Amino acid sequence: MNSNHKYDVENSKLEFKIKVELSKPKSWLKTVSAFANLNGGLIVFGIDNSGSIIGIENPKKDVESITELINSRIEPIPRYELHIVTKGGKNIVELRVGDGPRTPYYYLGDGRKETFIRSGSSTILAPKHILDNLILKGTNQTYDELPTKYKITDLSFTLLNANLIKENSKGLEEEKDYISLGLMTEDGYATNAGLLLCDKGPLKQSKVVCTKWKGLVKGSINGDAIDDKEYYNSSIITLLDNSINFVKNHSLKSWDVIGLKRVEREDYPLNAVREALVNAYVHRDYQILGAEIHVDMFDDRLEITSPGGMLDGSLIQNLDITKISAMRRNRIITDIFNRLHLMDVRGSGLIRIIESYTDHDIKPIFTSTTSSFKVILPNKRYQEYMETNNHEIQTSQHLKDYNTISDEDYFILKIYKVLNHKVKQKTIDNLITLYKKFTYDIDFNREDVEEVFEIKKSRAAEIIKILLDYDLITSDKKSKYKFKK
Repeated sequence: MNSNHKYDVENSKLEFKIKVELSKPKSWLKTVSAFANLNGGLIVFGIDNSGSIIGIENPKKDVESITELINSRIEPIPRYELHIVTKGGKNIVELRVGDGPRTPYYYLGDGRKETFIRSGSSTILAPKHILDNLILKGTNQTYDELPTKYKITDLSFTLLNANLIKENSKGLEEEKDYISLGLMTEDGYATNAGLLLCDKGPLKQSKVVCTKWKGLVKGSINGDAIDDKEYYNSSIITLLDNSINFVKNHSLKSWDVIGLKRVEREDYPLNAVREALVNAYVHRDYQILGAEIHVDMFDDRLEITSPGGMLDGSLIQNLDITKISAMRRNRIITDIFNRLHLMDVRGSGLIRIIESYTDHDIKPIFTSTTSSFKVILPNKRYQEYMETNNHEIQTSQHLKDYNTISDEDYFILKIYKVLNHKVKQKTIDNLITLYKKFTYDIDFNREDVEEVFEIKKSRAAEIIKILLDYDLITSDKKSKYKFKK
């Protein structure tokens, strides 16, 4: 807290409450559930949304009420501490909730049993796939450790065996190694890790979709994709190789002679591509059915999107990449990829991606939601090409004059031209969602921005100011806005 008696802004581990709501305890008990389910956190009572101290009139009574409500409404009872603190002559109550080993922690009330998580500075109901992960966490298991109905004798591991011999001079020795590596249970059934690493991977959600798009935005596969491939029914080692080769096949290289050395210049640093794809396969959430890894190549960037957000519920775009600790959603896959020297278990992969762009003005972007993780790698040669040829991205107005693109495509191109690399990719994605909801014809307000972006009032006001400053919206009525053609 600073000298003006203000706390920092709310985040994934900090929430403010003006008072202890006793008539509506769910308003803060759901955050107790969320903190206990993930990495813990602090709720401060007697603070307004700006972080200014308001104070609590009867803190001792409130501490008793908080204790009673947590013990009766949160199941199982989480680890927590309560402290009355005096700041600036005012009393506040700090409720520090520890992360718990007995997840999920449920809120009991209104005849329902619900569990919550944090998503940035918001508390949300846990989606099914996250609830499933919390249940596994409570039993000290990960998805890839679970047994399946497949007998290990029905599967083959030729590729995995060959890679283990190549990297460690020692392959698989039947059942002993299958069990020790976590590919098989004691009674001879394959684990999910076994299914993911066997030669003919039968898990339908183990799939990657690779697309090379024309230009800077997605369109229809038939009209706007230069190439598209789907890879599945294979070991994730094969899927990794296929997706790396897809990127290599659609990337350009050239050579410069500097002094007496020949220097390779490429669209994307291969080590960055490999790190991003390894991260996608190792850390994706395989419990999200109907989802797959997507590799999307545009003229100016490569986007790699995998199912499953940060394991602790935080948003990667709000974190310092250099200070993120290693977390393992799939322990067996992580261990085997480490044995194959495909990754570093210390969790330094994102740092290496950033380091591969030290010579480039535009840096990689990392974004996440509760259900996805995206890495955006800039095309190193695109900016150079644009500058060398004195070529600018067209606003698409010329194209629109000839009725060759839709209003939606026109808006997307305009947004990318005006805001690309000025705001985060997640902001652009949300703006496109906002446009699709209201188009050019329907008014929207700040509350609509809050809802679509899942942000608070102050941040929504900032977004609106950005749109006004860049002449992307108009305001004909008080607090009403429209997208500008």
